[in-house]
Formats: sequence, C-alpha cells, structure tokens
Amino acid sequence: MRSSFEKFGFIGSGILIGVLISLNFSALAEKVAPSQLPIDDLRVFAEVFGKVKSDYVEPVEDKKLINEALTGMLSGLDPHSTFMDADAYKDLQAGTQGEFGGLGIEVAMEDGLVKVVSPIEDSPAYKAGLKSGDLVMKLDDTQVRGLTLNEAVKKMRGKPDTKITLTVLRKGEPKPLTFNLTRAIIKTQSVKNKYIEKDYGYVRITQFQEHTGEDLAKTLKALHEQNKGPLKGLVLDLRNNPGGLLDAAVGVSAAFLPKDNLVVYTEGRVADSKMRLNANPLDYARRGKGDYLKDLPADYKKTPIVVLVNAGSASASEIVAGALQDHKRATILGAQSFGKGSVQTILPMNNGSAIKLTTARYFTPNGRSIQAKGIVPDIIVDDGSDQSNNLHEADLAKHLSNPKDADANVPAEVKDPAKEAAAKDKLNEKKFAEQKGPIEPASADDIQFAQAMNVLKGLPVQKTPEIKPVEATK
Repeated sequence: MRSSFEKFGFIGSGILIGVLISLNFSALAEKVAPSQLPIDDLRVFAEVFGKVKSDYVEPVEDKKLINEALTGMLSGLDPHSTFMDADAYKDLQAGTQGEFGGLGIEVAMEDGLVKVVSPIEDSPAYKAGLKSGDLVMKLDDTQVRGLTLNEAVKKMRGKPDTKITLTVLRKGEPKPLTFNLTRAIIKTQSVKNKYIEKDYGYVRITQFQEHTGEDLAKTLKALHEQNKGPLKGLVLDLRNNPGGLLDAAVGVSAAFLPKDNLVVYTEGRVADSKMRLNANPLDYARRGKGDYLKDLPADYKKTPIVVLVNAGSASASEIVAGALQDHKRATILGAQSFGKGSVQTILPMNNGSAIKLTTARYFTPNGRSIQAKGIVPDIIVDDGSDQSNNLHEADLAKHLSNPKDADANVPAEVKDPAKEAAAKDKLNEKKFAEQKGPIEPASADDIQFAQAMNVLKGLPVQKTPEIKPVEATK
C-alpha cells in the first residue's frame, strides 16, 4: 500500500498558473504492457502525415506535426489530459518547485478559449477580480483561439513583477473586460484561522500543500489553547479551494475522523491506480514526518463542524467534504462543488516529453463518484453572487462521465422535466448586485459563514430555494 501511495500521491485539478500543480510523477507507463497496435489505422496516419509533408502550402517540420498529433490525441480524451513536449515538461517541473512567476488561476480549455476554473486566494488574479467561468480571449495582443492550453499557460507565466493584460469575456457583460495583472511568485498561506468568539473557531484551507496537514494541526491546537478548552463548533472553509496534494486531504480528514476510517478510494485500469486511503498516519504522513496529528486534542474528533463549499471547491477539497459528509462528521453548507473526481498522472516519455493522463476516478467512503457531480451541500445557501456564472466539471467539453450516474437509466417521464424547468427558471430569475470585489471570508458580508454559525448555534438558517444539482451531459 505504501509504495503504491507514494507513486500515486497527488491529485490534480486542472492547470494552476503560478502555483504548485498537484500531479503524480510516475513511471507507470513502464508497467503497462503494450497492446496490439492497430496497423491499418497507423498506415492511414502515416499516409496523412506524408500528404501534409508533401502537399501543404508551406513546409512543416516533422517534430511539429508529430507533437500536434499527440496533443490532439490527449486533448480529445478529457479536459485534464494533455501532451507536454520537453520544454513544457521542464516548465511543469519548475512550477512544482514554485520557481516561476504566475497569475494564480486554475484554468481549462473550452471551445478554443481559456476558461477560469478558480482564482487562487491572495493571488494577482484573485485580487484583480477574475471569476470562475470567465473566458480569456486575448493575452496581451495574442488571440487565445488557436493556441493549445500549454501554449496559453506558458504565455501567462513569466518573471515576477512583469505585466500582462488579459481580455476576458464574462457572462452578463455586454463587452469584453480588461485586466492588467502583474505576475508574482505564488506562495499562498494554505491554512488560515480566526477565533470567532468564545467556544467557536474558523479555519480556512485555501489549497492542499505539502505542509497543510501539519499547519492545520498547529492551528487547531492554538484554537484549543486560546479557548481554554474544547470548542462548541468549528467552521471549516473549503470555498474556492482548487485541490492539491492527496495525502494532505487525507490528513485534514483524519484530524476529525476516528482512526482508520476510510477517507477515499480510487479505481482505474492498472494496479497502481487502485487505492484505499484511511485516517491513518501510514496514508497521510510522508516518510520522515511522523504522525503530526498524534498530539491533537481528542475532542476534535467530536467537535460539531460545518464545512463551506462552492463551485470553486474541487478535487482534494471534495475528498475532504465527501469523507466528512459520508461519516456524518460535518454538515456541508454552501453551493454545489466543482465535481472533479478524476486522478491525473504525469508519465515521462523517453525523449524528454511527458503526458498528463487521467488514470483513475476517486470515490467517497460510501462509494459516491464526485466526477461531473460534485458534493451537494446538506444546506444550500447562495453567497449573494450570480450563481449562473459558476463553472463546474460538467460544463467542460469532453468531461469524464460519472460511472454511478443514477439518472442514466431513469426514463425521461420519471425525471419530471416540468419540475426541472421550473428549478432552472428560479435560478435564471435570481438577480444579485454585482460584487465590487471578493468577499472577505468570515466577515460581516459573508452570508454563507453567517449561516454556518447559525447551524452550530442551533439558530434558524436562511435557506435559498432548492436548485437541481448540475448534471453530467448525457
């Protein structure tokens, strides 16, 4: 189990520009026995290759043609699989060490444009007001349409303190918006906390990084000492958290779950993609670190918890929310999460290039697949923004299907289309004032936080009309 986990220790959530990319660097490709090659189809490929070489209006290098073919092969699978040439792979490796400047946004490709999945808190993109669902159409004077995702990401990266202008299409805006950003080294503080009042605490996790588990343990101990005893309630804020390291997500879950409770399991076609990870130091404490939760006050295993999620909560965030929800250790409040329930693995190739390949799906302890579904909160509470702008995995072209989609075999008449249409109408009729900037979490303007505190105190909750969860495209 341990060796398998070390190889498969990370979960990705799109591409993060200027922030650690949570991916698994693996030699998995060496273990997969090659299947019989489709000779006839490869002959057609060679024929097309030859025709392009001989008849295209301009000469084209062999390497360019092959790389473009590989790019098309991977991008045609799902939004998160991609081919990286040797330079792109080096950029990725540098990026995981935090040695480049960026904007701090998670992005995907949609209809030839770069779509913002989520801005990273405290990053240049977040401070400038970029939002989930924004479509980047121009980078400085370069049109995005026609670029690959890797090419667009490369243009957004650069030396810290250098500037770039993004031209963005936003739903509801009559004309494109312009954002002038300054690149920076993205070093986010992954764990933040507030002592709200006597007996109540607030912890926000912005991203699952290498030291998130340890930082959470220190934060919880500090809250315990500041309160001079156990808390009566804790708000765990995972909103706009795009994910990160899987072992950190397991560690965060283990802080609140009984030892050895199942946190998440993964299923794929090869042996190394099948894992069961539990609330156990063998599955969350990296070699040499030791069990950083061993001195955590025992009362945190029973402290009432409300977990905040929204459309920007993805991947590792959904693992934590799903585990605490399935084990009935927390009430989930907010808006439906992003729905990224797939695992990406980095597979280096012999020529210095690499592929990022979707190799598994992950499942909550009760066997739910979050892929293209997300975590549906126990209590739905809007944040006061226009929910129609939210982006979900199910909105991405060629997204991976959900293997446990119960609606797949339900006749249309049973689904009650009239009720579905009414729910959509309610959503479309909602009108909220445009926010001038990001809401400060746990502030007086934070509607979802206020309702979370009401839940912990046993007070009435201001609920919003129930809206049908985002469904995967059939």
